[in-house]
Amino acid sequence: MCGGRGTRLGGETEKPLREVAGRPMVDRVLDALAESRVGATHAVVSPHATRTRAHLSERASESPSLSVVDAPGNGYVADLRHATDAVGAGDDPFLTVAADLPILNGAAVNAVLDVARAAGGDSLTVCVPAARKRELGVSADATTDIDGREVVPAGINVVGGGAGDGAGGDSPDGSENDAGNDDTAADAGADTGSVHCTDDARVAVNVNYPSDARTAERLLQNDLENDHTDR
Repeated sequence: MCGGRGTRLGGETEKPLREVAGRPMVDRVLDALAESRVGATHAVVSPHATRTRAHLSERASESPSLSVVDAPGNGYVADLRHATDAVGAGDDPFLTVAADLPILNGAAVNAVLDVARAAGGDSLTVCVPAARKRELGVSADATTDIDGREVVPAGINVVGGGAGDGAGGDSPDGSENDAGNDDTAADAGADTGSVHCTDDARVAVNVNYPSDARTAERLLQNDLENDHTDR
């Protein structure tokens, strides 16, 4: 989901194209999906992010596993419903990922797929403890309570075939319709499935504010330094 303007980030850059450590967030997410067991990827864009659409169309021309889906920009849930109809998702569960998860990688995506498979349901809502997000130094808006624990729905989930049923809402003008965590109570259809709560920073760091982008860059740099140290 990559159709938002990113008004909270400020500036003229559309949210999916906001660079983190020199690379657009949407490209980092697409790289993570390409590293994972996910097969086909559909980038859902909207009229609110025309430069993002152009960028993704160019990338799709070089990648047979990526397609671009034009959604109306009426909000996260409405655009998700439109996309599932457009790609013929039918009744099969599918993975949804927000474009604002710049430290996501293939292993983290596969971990979510493994949890969903083990749960055996049609849907999986991934949540992060609000305390963990604050510990990392990222925003924790739109918290909810699950079993007495304050959590924030993450930007990666598995959604059942009835996409859009029982989901939370986002801003009516679609200004942040790519968010998937702070702007929606959960991904579409998630109320009929399982909930998975994780401390994994790779799914905990959504970029909604400039301070979130700085945190993501710091974590990416730490990972790079650790990788060099291990070698």
